[in-house]
Amino acid sequence: MWVVGFLGMAIKLTEVTLSMLYRNTDDPDNPHGGPMWVADKAFTKMKPEFAWVGKTLAVLFSICVMMSSATGGNMFQAWNVADITNSYFGVAGWLSGVVLTTMVGIVIIGGIKRIGRVSGTLVPLMVFFYLLAGFYVLFANYEQIPGLLALMVKSAFSPAEATGAFIGGTAASAFMFGMKRAVFSNEAGQGSSAIAHAAAKTNEPVREGVVAGLEPFIDTIVVCTFTALIILSTGIWNRAPDASFDVPPELTRTATGWSYADTQLLSGEWREGEPVMMVVAADENPGTGNHYHKVPGEVSASGDGFVVSWSEFRGETEPLNTDGGFYRDYVGATLTAKAFDSVAPGLGKWLITIASWMFALSTIIAWAYYGEQGAIYLAGDKGVLPFRIVYCSLTLLATLGHIKTSTDLDNMTGIGLGVIIYANLPICWIFGYQAMRAYKDYIRRLKSGKMGPGHPAPNLDDLLSGRDVEK
Repeated sequence: MWVVGFLGMAIKLTEVTLSMLYRNTDDPDNPHGGPMWVADKAFTKMKPEFAWVGKTLAVLFSICVMMSSATGGNMFQAWNVADITNSYFGVAGWLSGVVLTTMVGIVIIGGIKRIGRVSGTLVPLMVFFYLLAGFYVLFANYEQIPGLLALMVKSAFSPAEATGAFIGGTAASAFMFGMKRAVFSNEAGQGSSAIAHAAAKTNEPVREGVVAGLEPFIDTIVVCTFTALIILSTGIWNRAPDASFDVPPELTRTATGWSYADTQLLSGEWREGEPVMMVVAADENPGTGNHYHKVPGEVSASGDGFVVSWSEFRGETEPLNTDGGFYRDYVGATLTAKAFDSVAPGLGKWLITIASWMFALSTIIAWAYYGEQGAIYLAGDKGVLPFRIVYCSLTLLATLGHIKTSTDLDNMTGIGLGVIIYANLPICWIFGYQAMRAYKDYIRRLKSGKMGPGHPAPNLDDLLSGRDVEK
């Protein structure tokens, strides 16, 4: 994750600078930009015969950014809010969905200026209170921090042993999930944030790119590491079982694996639809490098109590429960909230729930703008209203209980993330040299004091040809 964060700084500088160089400014008060405009204009400028290639890539990216905005940028965030609100306050997911959908609809109807005002208010507040509470948690566990940083580095190059709720992991798993989470969080390589930066009113494209290049450092190197230390230092990640089996659930052999009998819950506080999991030992698990697996389950009401219905375990070897109990399956922001609660009961309940609502709202409305720009490129202004209707509908749909496990969550974020990167990176590879040429010229002018009024940035044609750039 750290490596991707550092490399992401260069990638984001490149893609944002390109979008600034090629943005559409036909309406100076409402500029449009992003990888689709780069591909469309740059291939035509390179060679008119390649215009169809640029148009094809532009259409592909526009479709991909709409898909990514709908999944990782919208549905994942909405689910996260509904899950943590239901976990702590027992509010039905669809109620959270209705409230969030209404708020999103009101904001995105106001366009980029209202989106900017709302995000500019919510994000600083959210970050301030999160950092304040996070430092409190880390101060309470400060003696563990050096060892945890060492654990992060060690686990990146060697298998991590299973302990408690953590079933272990290989270096390959650490690489894969670290890269996915880093790219998902800082958006470097996706081309999405370049769309937002292209709306900035500035005459210096590279300056906007430099500002954007700081985002992966702040987001991934600072905030994500901060969150990881909170989770690790509190021990919520490798805790002991949350409940014990009076009698382990009975196993039945099936054609494809092993089926578990339902488990009656005789004590404890449970809620309808709550995800749980147990750790079993069976066939080798390629993802962990050992023989441990998670078996997901779901709590449901039964008469005056609750029961757990377990998913089928697929494998040849009979699975054996390793610790005589099972765990609540904390997914997404709920895991972080529980980490805060373990130090100061109620802190995670209120802080992370409120922060999740603020973060979800700001993220969903930002991604609405990204997807909207894709719709505008494909269909013009007439594509905006249908996109907004579908987008808000998906916000509500995500809260209706379709996502239940960490696997479902990973699939939700991976769909949009994968398609948009494949569409954007070829554009960066082919035209990245233009961004670097603009960057070098910017640094030269900065060092020589030729900035500001009377020293405008060279236009794109002069920059690419080298005319007047050295003057």
